[in-house]
Amino acid sequence: MTGQLAFVESPVQLLNVLEWAHARTPSGPPGTAGGGTPAPTPAPGTASDTTPAPLTVVVLSPTDPMSRGQLRRMAQLARDEGLTVHWQEARGGRGALVRTLRRLAGPLRSAERVIIGDPFSRYVQLLLTLFGPRHLTVVDDGTATMEFAAQLGRGERLVRWHRKGGLGPRELVLAPVTTLARRRLAPARGRTVEIFTSLPVEAPEGVEVTANAYAWTRARFGPPLLTGGADLVGTSLVETGVVDAGHYTRVVGELARTHGATRYFAHRRESAEKLHRIAVETGLQVVRPELPLELVARRGPIGRTIVSFPSTVVHTLPLALAGTGVKVAVCEVAPEWLRATASPRAQGFLSGVTGTAAHEVDRLTARRTPSVDRLGFG
Repeated sequence: MTGQLAFVESPVQLLNVLEWAHARTPSGPPGTAGGGTPAPTPAPGTASDTTPAPLTVVVLSPTDPMSRGQLRRMAQLARDEGLTVHWQEARGGRGALVRTLRRLAGPLRSAERVIIGDPFSRYVQLLLTLFGPRHLTVVDDGTATMEFAAQLGRGERLVRWHRKGGLGPRELVLAPVTTLARRRLAPARGRTVEIFTSLPVEAPEGVEVTANAYAWTRARFGPPLLTGGADLVGTSLVETGVVDAGHYTRVVGELARTHGATRYFAHRRESAEKLHRIAVETGLQVVRPELPLELVARRGPIGRTIVSFPSTVVHTLPLALAGTGVKVAVCEVAPEWLRATASPRAQGFLSGVTGTAAHEVDRLTARRTPSVDRLGFG
């Protein structure tokens, strides 16, 4: 065994690589995984049936400043945990792709296991077409994990849920890469596939699904100091073209008034213009977190109620905040909030995220009135 290699492109991916490593590293009595939880029985011939191999994390750095800043801080946390972290400017101008492939060719060929966070990433798909790993693990990078598992199980091509329409010119050019990558992401003779997730996914045939309980996060941080009132969690649904900006801002204001919220935790992809509008029109304090929200909430201080739109946090925060007394609520997205350009799959996917939220999560339903969207517990 020559080692394990993880490719991450977002702070949440790196957090979940840390959770995966913690779950597979004995740190208690024999037969337990990190955090003292029962260790899963390893499949014969996989990397888990022996002492864990060294894990190296390669950060394929994005370009937006917020993601880069959070990734730098997450990279330091990973180094503090004993992982080797390499920062790769994979999108750093002309020639970056060739330089990245040249640097990663050797480690990829020799890696016993490859861990990825975004199977829809064109960069990751290209790497997988060049070097197929013997063992592959997919960790969460948001609710897209649910769509990945479903598409893999149905044998469909990999398409992000918020994308609309058929294949464009770029997709047509990359179609051979996507097709081969999809085969490399599926289990086959000589290759195992694992999905390490906190989300409710149905395991495709031959794929091992391992639960992410956020044991590392709970062991490393908290419990948090609780404040009065509520905190709101932002989303990038406006930026991805799914939700109308006017509806979104109006609902955020209504949620703040209904639940006594004072802070709005911005998604790292939210635009400065939208956040300024939210601050001015709602009076909320807009906070740009320096780490993934699971860590920010666990470190505290945090409100006794956290209100979110359909997103990964309605699944992850109840795990990260287990036993703290914090209540998590999810506000459904009403059909009239969607933009005309939204994918036809958007409403069904977002409803699925809300409907599969943990039992501890309260559902908020929208009751339409002529003047305003009233939101209450459903």
